Amino acid sequence: MELVECQWCRLQNTPGTASCLSCGAPLDVRNVVSDSGWRETPRLKDMTEFRFANSTVQVEGELVPVAEIALAHGDAVYFEHHVMLWKDEVTPVTAVPTQGGARRLFGGMPFVLTMAHGPGRVAFSRDSPGELVVLPLHPGMELDVREHAFLLANHSIGYSFVRIQGLANVLHGGNGMYLDRFVTAGAPGLLVLHGYGNVFERWLRPGEKIMVEPGGFLYKDASVGMQAVQMPVKTGLLRRGMYLAEMTGPGRVGIQSMYVHHHAE
Repeated sequence: MELVECQWCRLQNTPGTASCLSCGAPLDVRNVVSDSGWRETPRLKDMTEFRFANSTVQVEGELVPVAEIALAHGDAVYFEHHVMLWKDEVTPVTAVPTQGGARRLFGGMPFVLTMAHGPGRVAFSRDSPGELVVLPLHPGMELDVREHAFLLANHSIGYSFVRIQGLANVLHGGNGMYLDRFVTAGAPGLLVLHGYGNVFERWLRPGEKIMVEPGGFLYKDASVGMQAVQMPVKTGLLRRGMYLAEMTGPGRVGIQSMYVHHHAE
């Protein structure tokens, strides 16, 4: 029996399956890649289902998509508290304190995450149009995500944060850009992000560089270097600076077409 490989996460699916069991990507659609190497993330169809561990995720809607999860006993997901849309009365939730304390608070990052435990149902969404980006993470992976972009992660994924200095001018704060860092150890995990507008991904070769508008940055492999670069721009007699994020490979970079600048206050 010839298996069908998912073009997004590379899972081998059984023939006749309409969408990938690991990430929900349609299996009848090939990668859509621009001439410069950016590929579109798969647009998940309404009511698409996929699985992680013993739980099931169903995607509802397309303009402002909802991820509804039927959590199995022993499974759990964590999230920022304001992204939970609804839950069953019997689904228990607990607070998950995060490291960093005051630094996170001043950086506009969530001070406490929330975790929902199975068995039970719980649903998540963000209040803006865009796409869900489903990223199955294999053991030993590290992914950096812009602040307030992750929707949920299952409990087998470790969580921390890193600070990228030099982007304070873009964020009108003074503390730089903070990134959520998700790490898998010996077990795989599932990470779901929300991207504003459309989302595109590109793999950078070792040493390859691209310049990204910081408001459009969504995620990157931890192996991709990121620093602020000021590009001088001359307008008549005036000179002004344009701040961009310089990304250096190797690894993948994800961007969103709708800019969002989160203030670090």
